[in-house]
Amino acid sequence: MANIYKNCQSCGMPMNKDPGGGEPEADGTNRTKCCSHCYRHGNFTQPDITLDEMKLLVKKKMAEIKIPGFLAWSFTRSIPKLERWRHHNI
Repeated sequence: MANIYKNCQSCGMPMNKDPGGGEPEADGTNRTKCCSHCYRHGNFTQPDITLDEMKLLVKKKMAEIKIPGFLAWSFTRSIPKLERWRHHNI
């Protein structure tokens, strides 16, 4: 059984906010490490995105939903600690 994470291990989004509820692997097994925005059909949606680009993308998305910049900055500080960026793959 796959581990269930509270946050996406690529972008940090709370998994309970993911409309897809996490994305399954290409073989249909449960994928609970990443949200459906970051991972689809067994692959990252943006496989070549850098850590800095991910931080900017998350900040932009948070601004779109009216989250204050200081909160977005605080939230993105934890992205390097997520599995995708610690191990460079998951």
